[in-house]
Amino acid sequence: MAEGILNDIIEKNNTKHLFEIDSSGTGNYHIGETPDPRTIKNASANGILLTHKCRQFNLQDFYDFDYIIPMDDSNLKNILLQKPKDKLSTKVIKMRFFDPLNKNSDVPDPWFGGEQGFEKVYQILKLSCQNFYDSLNG
Repeated sequence: MAEGILNDIIEKNNTKHLFEIDSSGTGNYHIGETPDPRTIKNASANGILLTHKCRQFNLQDFYDFDYIIPMDDSNLKNILLQKPKDKLSTKVIKMRFFDPLNKNSDVPDPWFGGEQGFEKVYQILKLSCQNFYDSLNG
């Protein structure tokens, strides 16, 4: 969902040519699958089209991206364990670092939260993605 929201933000700001946005998981489950149908439904209700298929985070991501933004402490730890010593320039920052309401908290997993859980995550990601984008354009 964060990828879709961030793509929407950069598209609305006519800056798509300046960014490459991608998302991945640290686990190897769901590879090649589309997002959870409830995520797709919620994103669509908020005007966001999700077309991404799941892939696993890998070492090359440190070389391909300037920022890696995990959603929670568990993924942050898994990512930092893989960070090569020669890629100090790649910034690894939790998504909610950009959330002034709950700075550095985990983005909750909406899996068991019903429709309202997916909307809550959407609102968290919308705020955090917008603040991340704004921080880049400072």
